[in-house]
Amino acid sequence: MDTAQILPHLNAALNTVATLLLVLGRLAARSGQRDRHRAIMLAALAVSAVFLASYLLYHFTAPIFVFRGQGWIRTAYYILLVGHVLLAVINVPMILLTVRHALCGQFDRHRRLAVWTWAVWLTVSVSGVIVYALLYHLYP
Repeated sequence: MDTAQILPHLNAALNTVATLLLVLGRLAARSGQRDRHRAIMLAALAVSAVFLASYLLYHFTAPIFVFRGQGWIRTAYYILLVGHVLLAVINVPMILLTVRHALCGQFDRHRRLAVWTWAVWLTVSVSGVIVYALLYHLYP
């Protein structure tokens, strides 16, 4: 199995791990466990950074993958994909700014932005796994 065949599966696994970390990080923040929250969210950031590098490597080297589903599922897939990509592009600067606020001790600004960043980040991670499942498992 070559790299182009492995990376989509790795990317889905990284997205799944990021999703779990995001949920655990949110729970830690809500329960007041700041150190735990920080460690988990930095892990989510690291996993997402590895995902982004792997995703870009895959899309710059692999042939374009065509979705094979037909009918309403095809329309639903492309709506999901477009929303996923747009939110992912928006989310990168949101994540970086949210992390910057936290690392600089600007916790009020961090909290205000983190509510939105977390929701978009979680949506992107979950929708990425759904896109993967549709492409590689339901309509290969």
